[in-house]
Amino acid sequence: MPPRKAPTARQRRLGAELRKIREHAGISLTDAATQLSTDRTTMSNVESGRFGVSSERVRAWTTYYGCSDDTYVEALISMAQERGRGWWDDYRDDLSAGLLDLSEMEHHAAAIRVVQIMHVPGLLQTEDYARAVFEEAVPSLPSVVIRRRLSHRMRRRDVLDRKDRPQFTFLIHEAALRMRFGGAKVAAGQLDYLLQQSERENVTVRVIPFTVGGFPNAGSSTLYAYGPVPQLDTVQTDTPSGPAFLDAETRLANYRAVLDRTEERSYDPERSRDFIREVAQQV
Repeated sequence: MPPRKAPTARQRRLGAELRKIREHAGISLTDAATQLSTDRTTMSNVESGRFGVSSERVRAWTTYYGCSDDTYVEALISMAQERGRGWWDDYRDDLSAGLLDLSEMEHHAAAIRVVQIMHVPGLLQTEDYARAVFEEAVPSLPSVVIRRRLSHRMRRRDVLDRKDRPQFTFLIHEAALRMRFGGAKVAAGQLDYLLQQSERENVTVRVIPFTVGGFPNAGSSTLYAYGPVPQLDTVQTDTPSGPAFLDAETRLANYRAVLDRTEERSYDPERSRDFIREVAQQV
């Protein structure tokens, strides 16, 4: 099996989960390879995501490791069965791997919670607003790059309309509502679109007002993607070099606590819509 040139975050995650199960069972890579009729190099490449793995092997390996969580195992088998291109692959020659991994993560998420501090979440942005955000990049982005990023961002929004669409909770700070990216007209259009999207059955928008004071992790934005089982949850944070993905158990627990406490301090959905209307009238 030829190695992948550049495994995606999801492919690396499957390998990492298999390694985690093996290590939890106290089985060395060498012993596992011997008992499972393969070689150490192949197993190492699978665990790093450089090689794919069949669903049959996932079942055989997890059985040998003594993993008794059937729901978890079936979720891993489903990951192994994923084949073919996703829509994000159309952008593989144009955009960073982190942006493509973000699209793939959103596509497979069972539910998503987002905290945004300084701008409206990407999945709820209008094209004009997104363009204004991209135009603030340093160094400046060439127009052709902005066009591709806009196209990608608009296609990301399709996850809201998917037949098996996940539930979304967006916690948006008042600062993001008052930032006028693109000027008053663009900002007003963005707030109107945000109100429209907040009426969707699978979308909850909650505003974090200035009056709430401090709240956990206030200095950064966070996206928490729920997997089919808790072990496959993922946190995505923004960094100057692009999206970063976290999946260590302790990190996940900490971010869940951060989101819970932040949500407790936000307005409920109805009050949030009223507040957005108030801000829109001031633009």
